[in-house]
Amino acid sequence: MHIYSVADPEFRPYGRVLEGYDTAGLLAAMEEIPLPEEGTAYQAGIGSLEACEIFSELQLRAYGGMPIELGMCWGRNTKLNCLEYHRDSEINIGWKDFILLLARQQDIEDGQLDTAKVMAFRAPAGVPVEVYATTLHYAPCHVSFEEGFRVAVALPRGTNLEKPDFAPGCEEDTWMTARNKWLLAHPDSQEAKDGSHIGLTGVNIDIKEDL
Repeated sequence: MHIYSVADPEFRPYGRVLEGYDTAGLLAAMEEIPLPEEGTAYQAGIGSLEACEIFSELQLRAYGGMPIELGMCWGRNTKLNCLEYHRDSEINIGWKDFILLLARQQDIEDGQLDTAKVMAFRAPAGVPVEVYATTLHYAPCHVSFEEGFRVAVALPRGTNLEKPDFAPGCEEDTWMTARNKWLLAHPDSQEAKDGSHIGLTGVNIDIKEDL
């Protein structure tokens, strides 16, 4: 699979690079959090990251003063497994370079998305990357197995917490797995086995041989 850069024009439909942020303090705080022994971990809000100066900058500048959370996804991963989306942009900042597997919400047809439409983008360490609300994404992929990945995740506060309790009024409502989180799972994924909507067709992409 070809891996583009977030600086390439191919990235424009999916997101953009944000400028004017000092990420040094955030990267130092991220490095203090040990990698899981296997797989990936995610926490929606992490106190040590939200204590960094960049937290208030992201809240004021990137989200226009809306309340946000600053958490992290970290571990080791090379597979797609699922794609999710929110009703707003997500901002990712990597401790080291990392890779995002992305697709477009507009390409979902009848609750299904062909993984042939997924593209891969490498983001440089310390650079804030905005992923648009209409961009499907999931756990980042590492560039180096030894180093794994640590990617800070900024989102409106409450995102990815407990799913709201309501009676579904349409098909899309049944894809929701957490607050402000709609998910399409590949049949091979653990999420599918746990009951998430199976919405990905085609190959469950693995970029291990492309690194």
